[in-house]
Amino acid sequence: MLFFYNKKMLGETLLITIRNEDVVTFENKKNIALIRDKDNILVGLNIFNVENLKLSGEGSIDLTEEQKEKLQARLEKNGIKIDLEGNNDDYFVVGEVLTKEKHPDADKLSVTTVKVSDAEVLQIVCGAPNVDVGQKVVVSLIGAMLPSGLLIKKSKLRGVESDGMLCSRRELGLSYEEGVKGILILDKNIEVGTRFKDLNLK
Repeated sequence: MLFFYNKKMLGETLLITIRNEDVVTFENKKNIALIRDKDNILVGLNIFNVENLKLSGEGSIDLTEEQKEKLQARLEKNGIKIDLEGNNDDYFVVGEVLTKEKHPDADKLSVTTVKVSDAEVLQIVCGAPNVDVGQKVVVSLIGAMLPSGLLIKKSKLRGVESDGMLCSRRELGLSYEEGVKGILILDKNIEVGTRFKDLNLK
């Protein structure tokens, strides 16, 4: 479950993503929009007028226990029962680039394999000019929400499947130099699978 808040863009509105599915219907219920998929399963909520939660931050945020309790009470008052547990930080991990091949149908894209845990290697299509074998990088896994609000989904780029994204400083919400392109390259001694949040980068 992902929580997204951007007061400048959306005002006092909290967006909740429960599942990464295509949206089919919206149902409005007292300043709450319920979002369902083709099977009528609840996949997200847009909650308006959330001033009482006193939210802070921009992009994907974590809620305090007090905020969750207030939100849960409001939802239940309107007959909506969901589990508000979930942590977007688990979707951003350190990976190691194992292989890099030229994309068969795009000169500026590379097809990489990236190790994200002892048991998992992902194929990820990357457009960064600086990606190379042996690098430690930040991987946003399927289901991650970037600070911009972009939700990472399984996709095909020019016919090649991609199971995540290799991230730049800007995409991660870090400070960056204007005009400098490419993904963030980490220290090679950082362990694969480490959560990005635990690196405490600025």
